[in-house]
Amino acid sequence: MAEKRDYYEVLGVAKNANADEIKKAYRKAAIQYHPDKNPGDKQAEEKFKEAAEAYDVLSNPDKRARYDQFGHAGMSGAAGGAGGFGGGFGGFSMEDIFSQFGDIFGGHFGGGFGSSGGGRRVNRGSDIRVKVKLTLAEIATGVTKKLKINKTVACGKCGGSGAKDANSYATCSTCNGSGYVVRVENSFFGRVQTQGVCPTCGGTGKVITSPCDECKGEGTLRGQEVVEIAIPAGVGEGMALTVTGKGNAARHGGINGDLQVLIEEIPHPELIRDGNDLIHNLNITVTMALLGGTVEVPTVDGRAKIKIAPGTHAGKVLRLGGKGIPDVNGYGRGDELVVVDITIPSKLSAEEKRLVEQLSQQPGFQKAESVKNQNIFERMKNFFR
Repeated sequence: MAEKRDYYEVLGVAKNANADEIKKAYRKAAIQYHPDKNPGDKQAEEKFKEAAEAYDVLSNPDKRARYDQFGHAGMSGAAGGAGGFGGGFGGFSMEDIFSQFGDIFGGHFGGGFGSSGGGRRVNRGSDIRVKVKLTLAEIATGVTKKLKINKTVACGKCGGSGAKDANSYATCSTCNGSGYVVRVENSFFGRVQTQGVCPTCGGTGKVITSPCDECKGEGTLRGQEVVEIAIPAGVGEGMALTVTGKGNAARHGGINGDLQVLIEEIPHPELIRDGNDLIHNLNITVTMALLGGTVEVPTVDGRAKIKIAPGTHAGKVLRLGGKGIPDVNGYGRGDELVVVDITIPSKLSAEEKRLVEQLSQQPGFQKAESVKNQNIFERMKNFFR
């Protein structure tokens, strides 16, 4: 599968572009690659879908914020697909694009592919938010989770249409099948004509004459669905993954809502996360600090042995390269930082006290030495610069 292009690059806008600039750029791309202008051109169709996917994300403040922070990884989630639009871009069809963004095209084209009748409104199901708790080990490797979601699902008997059969429809008499009604109102500036969604048919242009006896004409029922979520490595607390089309089903065969998966990190008993780095506070004995030795420390990959050099001071930071968390966008992996602390016995036996007093008379114990003229706070501050 080809690597996804940056959404801002797809629409040809800057990363600080406002909503109007994004909408204008999408409209320009949509008109350029519209199927009516490029009949039979598969490459143009893919670019049309690509532009629609980019606009779907960048026109939504929440999705755009996640994309700006996490890139394409923040928009993925469904196992076996990255969410988004049809063809190389996930689950939406050309009809879905015209239904959702038909108003963008204005009067340049018809309904597109003979499906939406001049941009008729299509119902959209509501989004669902769920929380998923992950351990550091799962975050470090990525994980697939199966979630049982309580939601509205399409009626199995009528296929979500809400109608008894294909002959159970009639053209809406209010809008004459257009899906819109025109209102003329008097205002300070004179008579103003406005166009709105037909209140009778909800913008579909047709009404059900014989409803399905299972869903009573709604097209949806309460049910459950098991959704498999592929969570990439490197996600963080508060990050949200969007799984397109896995939210609540819409009435009368409309477009399903999305599933928003919110990430929660389960605290690790020995490791603290700082971005893509992990911090472990290691306590060693006085004798270990003086003589050196080998100790085990926890990592997200299991236990690892590290060497403590003779004369190690409290506050020394040991770096385990590549033992941190992978970057969610694939830009390398963080490190594990082991911060050394020395445990001083609070009580000494008579024999221990005698030995320590003997040591205190030795030349190496006569004078306290500074550690390169830096205290622990300065060393940590410089380390993270």
